[in-house]
Amino acid sequence: MKQHICTSINGEITEFLCDSSATLLQVLRDNLQLTGTKEGCGSGDCGACSVMFNDRLVCSCLVLAVEAQNSRIDTIEGMATGDKLHPLQQSFLEHAALQCGICTPGFLVAAKALLDTNPSPTETEVRFWIAGNLCRCTGYDSIVRAILDAAEKMRHAETGVAP
Repeated sequence: MKQHICTSINGEITEFLCDSSATLLQVLRDNLQLTGTKEGCGSGDCGACSVMFNDRLVCSCLVLAVEAQNSRIDTIEGMATGDKLHPLQQSFLEHAALQCGICTPGFLVAAKALLDTNPSPTETEVRFWIAGNLCRCTGYDSIVRAILDAAEKMRHAETGVAP
């Protein structure tokens, strides 16, 4: 039997029907066509499907879609503002912190979660925070540099002082 779910996704009230066994990842991609969230492993080991769920970073492959009832979900699709990239997205481009793109949305969502809670992370804190995300193409140095650069740019944007 299908369940009726009402939730907020990227700031918009969203309703959908789903089987009680469907994962949030399946519903995001297959029902709602929010395909930015990627499936890498299906077991919560790679972080490609990372989303924010009620202000918690989670692997959407491990969350049942029915758990989304009356919740707030933020995906990679909600990061940019119109055509304007989020500073993290821009820094990933500038630092070539992406290649195949499977892991990139998960890294970006995880990095945003970090910077939302800690706008001045150290390199060690960044590496610890993204440890649940795996990349098989780029390596991690460019990703860490991109996150640290975005953090600096975001701090300077808030204060109005150029870096």
